[in-house]
Amino acid sequence: MDLENFVYDPDPGKGPPGGYSPEPGVGLGLLAELHGKWVGTGFNTIWRPNQLSSGQDRFLELNVTEETLEFAEISGSIPNRGLLQPDLEMAGLHYLQQIADANVPAPGNGLHVEPGVWLNIPSTTDPAESASVARLASIPHGTTILAQGISSYATGAPTIPAVNINPFPIGNPGAATPFPEQNLLTNTPFRTADLAGIDQGMVDNPNSVLTSRINPPDIVSTITLHVATNDLPVFGGGTLGTAFLVGGPGGPNAGVAQVSATFWIEELAEGPPRFQLQYSQVVILNFNNLSWPHVTVATLER
Repeated sequence: MDLENFVYDPDPGKGPPGGYSPEPGVGLGLLAELHGKWVGTGFNTIWRPNQLSSGQDRFLELNVTEETLEFAEISGSIPNRGLLQPDLEMAGLHYLQQIADANVPAPGNGLHVEPGVWLNIPSTTDPAESASVARLASIPHGTTILAQGISSYATGAPTIPAVNINPFPIGNPGAATPFPEQNLLTNTPFRTADLAGIDQGMVDNPNSVLTSRINPPDIVSTITLHVATNDLPVFGGGTLGTAFLVGGPGGPNAGVAQVSATFWIEELAEGPPRFQLQYSQVVILNFNNLSWPHVTVATLER
């Protein structure tokens, strides 16, 4: 069954599991199951630049998070005018992501706000690219990203790989090594003081927060959306930052070099159709001649 070219039908009784109907056309494809409002919890890790006058160039921030992520379909098709090939029409959803620190009382607990768009893009002939998906995001820190990639559908639960936050010399990820702040037994003023709900396993592998919420027999099928800004797996995309972030002759204050993210939309086995959304995102921040992985993960329910 070619789910990628199916159009979303809000009445899942008309089509196969997941709410797809066999109406031809591009439509939202596998992005259709993103629709709606998702809420849940997660974990955020970020190496923040620290002024050298403090005695150290970095601060490790760790947050248990609460999140709301809401998607709505964009009415009508989204045309792209072609010169070297015929015009193409895309379909998409716009979204708003809001993340707060669960260990900080409101209203001062906001961590992240992100408006953006997901696009379902048909295959093209010039350039010769297979059907793809793209995520366009705008972050108030002064960064915009365009990450492109692929969507896929499979029965059963996803396999989520481990990820770490070990810094490395710019351009040399093979030389990554953990820093003292990553050891929660090490006392340091350069790490978040309130570690409620955070353990060493989460810091060593933030994706363990996701795998702890997966019981394979409970998951019927998984839609995977993988996007990145570095030409892989789809040519194009990238990041842009404000002058402050990009920096001057001395280098960046905190330049966003690369973003990659994987979203897993999991259909749960029990009861009426019910879905769980998990994601893992890695942002590479460059400052003081090093690349610092900033990892955010969450598990949400619609």
